[in-house]
Amino acid sequence: MTAAGAVGQLVCVVGPSGVGKDTLINAVCNARPDIHRARRVITRPASMGGEDFEGVSPEEFEARRRSDAFLFHWQAHGMSYGISTAESAYLKDGRTFIFNGSRAALPGILASYPDLCVILVSARPDTLAQRLAARGRESEKQIRDRLSRGQFALPEGIAHQVVQNDETLEEAVSQLLAALSQIHDMTSLKQSKLSEELP
Repeated sequence: MTAAGAVGQLVCVVGPSGVGKDTLINAVCNARPDIHRARRVITRPASMGGEDFEGVSPEEFEARRRSDAFLFHWQAHGMSYGISTAESAYLKDGRTFIFNGSRAALPGILASYPDLCVILVSARPDTLAQRLAARGRESEKQIRDRLSRGQFALPEGIAHQVVQNDETLEEAVSQLLAALSQIHDMTSLKQSKLSEELP
């Protein structure tokens, strides 16, 4: 249960393809039902599987964007991604709101939500190669090209926490839960100080 008037915490999880962001987010939400995972709107067929998302056409996505139906949106890998404004209800309820985001979109999201917390999920190149191959979405050459682009770096100046996902899922989930607990404590302290400052 959240305190009256509490504002939820917005958490963006980023990391290279194949690092296991969706698996980690799902596992954490299963362990912590109070954490809400945002359902993304993506311009790809829902039949492609993977995460639970709403698949729409590029035309439908653009129509929603023009009507301000997204809290924020971005483009990556030739597709458009958005988080619906309806999801903001979870923040108003004081819940932690977590989503799989894009590093390139972070500056724009931070401009609207300065209290955004960023968690970077990382893994060794050999681990990424194995996971990308297991997904079956790319050829061996595409995987090699993706990994040859170098380290996954965030835009300069963006504060973040790191979760290393090379070993077992349980170990990575433990790291992510610890990071979320730290974020929650920091948010609660900030809100407490703000309450004390009010007349």
